Amino acid sequence: MAKLPAKISDRISTGIKRFQPILASAKSRDVGESDTVTIIVDMLAEVFGYDKYSEITSEHAIRGTYCDLATKIDGVLQMLIEVKAIGIDLKEPHVKQAVDYAANQGVDWVVLTNGLSWRVYKVTFAKPISAELVIEIDFAGLNAKSEKDVESLYLFCKEGWIKSVLGEYHSQKQALSRYYIGAMVLSDPVLQLLRRELRRLFPDVRIETDEINAVLTSEVMKREVMEGERAEEARKKIAKSFNKVLKAKASKKAASDTSDDGSVTDETETESESVVSEGDQ
Repeated sequence: MAKLPAKISDRISTGIKRFQPILASAKSRDVGESDTVTIIVDMLAEVFGYDKYSEITSEHAIRGTYCDLATKIDGVLQMLIEVKAIGIDLKEPHVKQAVDYAANQGVDWVVLTNGLSWRVYKVTFAKPISAELVIEIDFAGLNAKSEKDVESLYLFCKEGWIKSVLGEYHSQKQALSRYYIGAMVLSDPVLQLLRRELRRLFPDVRIETDEINAVLTSEVMKREVMEGERAEEARKKIAKSFNKVLKAKASKKAASDTSDDGSVTDETETESESVVSEGDQ
């Protein structure tokens, strides 16, 4: 993430110091949901940089139901915010309610908060619709002098939204997730690379990629990394990416193999076959 402008960093730091005692007092008094919403609106304005009167809406109607708050930039909904009373622990049913709101409106991002805890979710419009927790922040535990803590709030500040930093953060988190790395390790190109290197170490031993795959899946990698919806999603995305690269290389190779008079050379080995033959060397 690029260095934050001093003006924004100072605003966030000041906001942390201002609202931590306010939230602590509200918690001790066990204020209700409506009072918590009032505090959240002030935080959205003073910490996160939204205009209280034009960019924050309350009780946004969505198909006959309501969410507590929503933010808009240039009239376009950016995120829906489901607020619970400060004394209530955030639970899965609260997430489902907020995601249902977002799905009905076609909004990608949902924030669930009680003022102290802030959870940001990315909504996936598949069947069934689901939501991935992207970041969770304990506001009471933030250090106003910590650059890392200030940047965590910047992710969903108004300025952060305009620069799409939350989306970039989510993409980076996906790329480094155990599911994507696990799927990448088990992909054919990586298995071929492992096979080649193992045969260099043990030239007298015949090693096949399915044997490497079997060892990885049974003895090296955790089952939870290889199974479930997120693991399947990672496999599909990686396979799609590899196929796209192979098709592009195949098209480029076919063009280079075509002579000036339109004839085609005898060389017909595909990119994937080339990878295999390279491993046999």
